[in-house]
This record gives sequence, C-alpha cells and structure tokens, in this order.
Amino acid sequence: MNENTNHNDLQVKISNKQILSISLPIAASILVPQINFITNNIFLGHLNQTGSEALAVAGITGVFYLIFAVIGNGLNNGLQSQIARRAGENNVSAMGNLFYHGIIIALAMSVASMLITWFVAPIILRATMHNQQHVNMAVSFLNIRVLGLPFLYLYQMRNAVLVGTNNTKLLFYGTTAEAISNIIFDYGFIYGKLGLPQLGFNGAAVASVIAEFVGLLVIYFVVKWKGIDQRLRLFSNWHFNWALTKQILTTSAPLVAQFALSIITWEYFYILIEHHGSTALAVSNAMRNVFGFFGCFTWAFASTSNAMVSNIIGQGLQHRVIELIYKIMKLSVICAVAVCIILNLFPQQIFAIYGQGANFMNAAIPTLRVVSLALIIMSVAVVWLNAVTGTGNTKVNLYIEILAITIYIIYNYWVLEKLQLGVMYGWASEWLYWFSMLIPSFWYMQKGKWKNKKI
Repeated sequence: MNENTNHNDLQVKISNKQILSISLPIAASILVPQINFITNNIFLGHLNQTGSEALAVAGITGVFYLIFAVIGNGLNNGLQSQIARRAGENNVSAMGNLFYHGIIIALAMSVASMLITWFVAPIILRATMHNQQHVNMAVSFLNIRVLGLPFLYLYQMRNAVLVGTNNTKLLFYGTTAEAISNIIFDYGFIYGKLGLPQLGFNGAAVASVIAEFVGLLVIYFVVKWKGIDQRLRLFSNWHFNWALTKQILTTSAPLVAQFALSIITWEYFYILIEHHGSTALAVSNAMRNVFGFFGCFTWAFASTSNAMVSNIIGQGLQHRVIELIYKIMKLSVICAVAVCIILNLFPQQIFAIYGQGANFMNAAIPTLRVVSLALIIMSVAVVWLNAVTGTGNTKVNLYIEILAITIYIIYNYWVLEKLQLGVMYGWASEWLYWFSMLIPSFWYMQKGKWKNKKI
C-alpha cells in the first residue's frame, strides 16, 4: 500500500473542535515561555537597591533577544506551513527532509545571531541609549543570553513538526520542563540560593540559557518516546539538498525579515521610552509581559490559522479557507475580550507582583487600558495575517509588515520624541500597528489570488 494513504489523521477538519484541539496545546506551549519572562522580571524587580534599574534594563535586553528569537520563529513558521501542506497531501517522506534541512538552516542562523550580538550590539546600544549604566548592564546580560539561541532554534524546529502534523499536545512537555527549570535557576543564580553563585541581573540570563537547553532535551526525548521521529522519518535522510534548502529559505526569508523588522522596531520604541526615564521603561517592560502572557491564546490561534489554512489547501479545499478563517477569528476574539475584561478589572493586583512604587502604578494602569484594547484588535489581525502565511505567499506578509512599521515608527517618533508625551500615548501605537496589519491581510485573503500558489 502506498505510504501516502496511511496517515489520514494528518489532514485537519474545519470545525471548532479541531481548531481548539490544535490551538489550546499551542497556547499552553506559548504561555510557559511567557511565564519565564515574567518570572525573570519578578525576581529582578525585587533585587535589593537595583531592582528598579534591573527591571528597566530587562525591557531593553528582553526585546533585543526577542529579535533573534522571532528570526527563528520566522523560519519555524515557514517550515511549519510547508510541513502542514505536506500533511494535507499525506506526503510523509517529504516531512523528514524538510525537518533535516530546517535544522541546518537554524544552526547557521544561531551562530550568525550570536556573532552579531557580541560584536555589533554593544556599538548600537552605546550610540542610542542615554544611561551608560543601562548600556553596561544590557551588554553584559546579552553576551550570556545569546548562548541559548542554538537550543531555542532547534526547539522551534521541533515545534514546526509537532504543529504542522497536528501533534500539538506534545508541546506541553518541553515548555513545562523549561518553565520549572527557569524558575529554579532564576531563584538560585539571581539571589545566590540553592548553593549557586549570586549573579544578580546576569543570573536571569544564565537561568534562561539552562532552561532552553532543558526544554530542547525534554522535547527530543518525547518525540523519540512517541515514535514520531520514525513515523515522519525525521532522521532517515541526511543527504543535503540545496534545492530543498532554497525552497525553505524562499518561504521563510520574508517571514524572518517580517518578524525581525517588527521586533527591531519594538526595540526602537524601547530606546525612545528609555529617554523618558527608568519608570517609563519599567512600565513598558511590564506591558510587554502583559502582551506576551495574556496574548498567548491569540498567538495560538494565529499559529493554528497558518497550519490549518496550509493543510486545507493541501487537501484541495481552497473554497473553504475563508470559512475556516472566520471560525478561528471568532474564537480568538472571544478569548481576547475575556482577557480585556480581566485586565481592566484587576490592574492593581496584576502590577503588584513587580514590587514597584506608586509612580510605577500610576503610569502603568492607564497604559494597561490602552494595551488591553490593542489585544482585541490584535486577536483579529494575527489570524488573517497568519492565514496569508498559510497560503505560502510570505512576501505579502513582508510587504504588510513594512507598511505597518512605517506608520508605527512615524507615530512613535512624533509622540515620544517630538511631543514628549507619556508612555500611555506611546503604547497607543499598537492600535495603529494592528489595524495596519489587519486591513491589507483581510483584503488579500478576500481577493483570492492565493488559491493557485504552490509551495
């Protein structure tokens, strides 16, 4: 019997049950790394004497590291859409080849990212940041933190396989192991507990690197334990194929550029915020945690949109793609509205965990009102944007991103640097950004030119 007829479970169905069965495990896997970020910030916020400075600088370093993290995520999303397309076609042998070549690209990218951080980042930070102490803290932290990039990139390649083949439940194991180890080593290295050296601010970097290695190790054993590596022939073909590598890069490169531009722009935003002082920077760092933690369901539905759209197209059901997107979008909006209500009902309780003073609280609460509404807009925009990714025409994603960040940069420069308005007005740029994403993505998918795109 042909191998391509034995794996019908790789093909998805257009139903709320199928959407939730894919998205909820993804949400859990996204939630755990966000817990890591928040844990770092909580521990850093309670450092004696330097807590406020550490929390402020963590915003700069966190977003800088996120630039390289999303570069890996761009490769992951491009690979995921191709694996999902092969899953829709029930072409198992092609999945293993895609995975192997994805690993090669990921390792090369991680080395390049580390070299850029060690040799280029200090120059950029010294030229743009006003506080020399912040610069020294950020450079020292990042020199350690980027050592985790090879582990993170390889972990993301595993995620591409699990999401692309509807095995999202298995994501939970690696992310849970990562979260637990991060909390333990944060406590140990930041404060010098559990027999570990006290490294203060840099302790969070060491803890995160160890946690990423643990997460990768656990998910590797889970894939072996479940036999997924044999079923999908992940390691059956070690022959390098330049044509396949080029195919992956062609699909992923626009996403890598899109995500990198997005976070580089966010780093620019944080540098502008740094000019307003440590409190404004600490508040913005807290907002990043809010976006990451409470937006996990939104990003899960976004990833589901990418995988399911590509799978459905692989099944030859292009005429049902818009129906699928609307189903995913409705569930995404319901979750975002619920999150918005929670955030606006309990803002003081949320920010109390950072252990900061009244000035922090007074600036953070009105900013949270703005951010909570932005989460609702984002819940719609990312579903349509990732549907574009699922069609395989990732250049369109890049063009949309360029439009959105141009508007974002102009707005923030004028509001924060020229008019010197408060942090709340800066975060209002998220409204403009996500509307700028939503409108062209919606238009492109409704137009229907993607229906004959081959990947």
